[in-house]
Amino acid sequence: MKKALVVLPTYNEAGTIERLIIDILAQDQNAPNWEIDVLVNDSSSTDDTAKKVKTLQKKYLNRIYLLETKKEGLGKAYHQAFVYAIENIQPFVIVQMDADFSHNPNDIPSFLDKIAKGADMVIGARYIKGGSIPKNWGIHRKILSVLANLIIRLGFMKPSIHEWTNGYRAIKIWLIKDALEHIKNYSGYVFQIAMLDYAIKKEAKLAEIPNNFIDRKYGKSKIFVSQYILQIFAYIFSHSSFIKFVIVGFIGFAVDFSFAYLFIN
Repeated sequence: MKKALVVLPTYNEAGTIERLIIDILAQDQNAPNWEIDVLVNDSSSTDDTAKKVKTLQKKYLNRIYLLETKKEGLGKAYHQAFVYAIENIQPFVIVQMDADFSHNPNDIPSFLDKIAKGADMVIGARYIKGGSIPKNWGIHRKILSVLANLIIRLGFMKPSIHEWTNGYRAIKIWLIKDALEHIKNYSGYVFQIAMLDYAIKKEAKLAEIPNNFIDRKYGKSKIFVSQYILQIFAYIFSHSSFIKFVIVGFIGFAVDFSFAYLFIN
C-alpha cells in the first residue's frame, strides 16, 4: 500500500479545517490501495485553526501532521511542507489542495488513480470538459482567470496544458525532491506556475482531470490580484525561451529597421 500525503497550507481556516480533514481521511474508502494522511502547515493563524488540528490529531493517531510556521506566502508554506514530508514522512505522492473547500476532497481518488497509471503530476483543470469555475464569480475575475492561463500557455508554448494556476494537484515525491531548489524562491501564488514549468522541463509525465472549482464560503481570499499578475509576467519573461526569442527578434528588427531608415534618408 502506497502513502499519499495531502498538504494543506492554512491561515485562519478554523471554519473549514476540521470537516475538511475528516473528509480527506475518509477517502481511504474510495482509494483502497492507498493510505491517505494529512499534513497541515499553519502560518501563524490568529484563530483556532491549529487548535482544531491538534484536537483531531488525538482522534486520528499518526495520520495528521502539523507544522506551525511564520506567514511568508503560499509558495513558502508549500516548500516548508515538502521538506518536512521528505525528511519525516516519505510519501509516494503529495496532493496539494486549498483548505477552504474550494477543492472537493472527493476528487482525491481520481488524482491517485492517474498517479497509479503512471503520471508523475496530475493537475485539476478547470478549463477542460467537465471542469468549471464558480458561476457567482464576477466578470472581471472570470476574465482574469481565463486570460492568466491563456497568457501562460502561449508564453511557454504549451497549449496542451490547460491549467497552470489551479492549486489542486498530485505530484510524485521524486519530482518534488528534484524541484525543491527551483521553487524555493517563489513565496507567492506564482509557485504553482514554477512547479509545473519545472515538471515540463524535466519531461515528467503529466495528466489532467476535470476540476469544478468551488468559491470559498468562509473567510477571505488571500490573493492580491495586481501583485499576482506582476509575478506571472515576471516569471514568464525570465523563464520562457519563446518570449526571449520574440523580444530579441523584435529588438533586432527595430535595429535593422532604424539603420535602413537612416540609410535611405
